[in-house]
Formats: sequence, C-alpha cells, structure tokens
Amino acid sequence: MRSNQVNGIRYDTYQDESQMQAIMELFAKDLSEPYSIYTYRYFINNWPRLCVLAFDASSNRMVGSIVCKLDNHRGSYRGYIAMLAVEDGYRKKGIGSQLVTRAINTMKEDGCDEVVLETEVTNKGSLALYERLGFIKDKRLCRYYLNGVDAFRLKIFFLKDPVQPSE
Repeated sequence: MRSNQVNGIRYDTYQDESQMQAIMELFAKDLSEPYSIYTYRYFINNWPRLCVLAFDASSNRMVGSIVCKLDNHRGSYRGYIAMLAVEDGYRKKGIGSQLVTRAINTMKEDGCDEVVLETEVTNKGSLALYERLGFIKDKRLCRYYLNGVDAFRLKIFFLKDPVQPSE
C-alpha cells in the first residue's frame, strides 16, 4: 500500500521495528487486555502489509493503527482484525473506518474470503463502526476477555467473481 493523505491524516503501512514502541503505546491505552511485544511482533512481522498506521500529517505523530493477519480456516482464506485503536482526540473523524477499509482492501487483494474480529459487547463505538462497514454479529462469546466481559464475533464475507461458463 502506498502512503497517502486524507483530511490531514497520512496513512502508511508498517515500515520497521523503529515504529513498534509507538504502536504498542497506542494500543496499550485502548485495548482491554495487555499484549506482550511478542504478540505484536507475531502479527506485524508476519503480516506487515496488514499493519496500517495513521499519522497526523502536521506533527507526524501516530494517532491510529490496525493490526491484522491472514490464515487458512476451514477451507476459506480468513482475515482477522486483531487490534484497532485511534487516539481519543482523533476519534469521530473517519480514521478508524479508513484503517479498517485499507486493511480489508489489502486482504481482498490477497484473496481473502472473509474477515472476522472480536469486540466487547459493551463497546458501542466499535460495534457501530464495524456494522457501518458491513460486518454482522456471528456469535456471542461469554466472558471472552480477561476482565470478564463478553465479546461479539463479527464477520464480513466477500463474494468471489462468479465462474464464467466456458464455450
């Protein structure tokens, strides 16, 4: 993915380890569970194209990120959104939607059939964002998080190009 700018926010993919600390700090503020550097490295080093970063173009400060992966799952090629965060002062500006859309577009380019994620049932902002983008609730996962909160598994499916009959 090439770097580009929308409404004063520059979007780019992960470049190198020098960005790791800022990514970890951004997610540590928002995620309901702590992750070790090894978890971040697992996702980001294996799927660097699926780590999209958002920077305030005027200050070059990282203000949002999404971290994803792709895997085979029961006969389909499944994308997984592991983490999404946008700094408080930058929310409600379309940054989360941009990050998710850019990651999904990359997954689709790579042949992805579906994308899944989990989010807390109490996270109304997250649920609204993903439902606006076409995700549906697949199932409720009881006490999914360490804090005891339930999660919804959300999914979006992609239609493949129909097979054309041969002549």
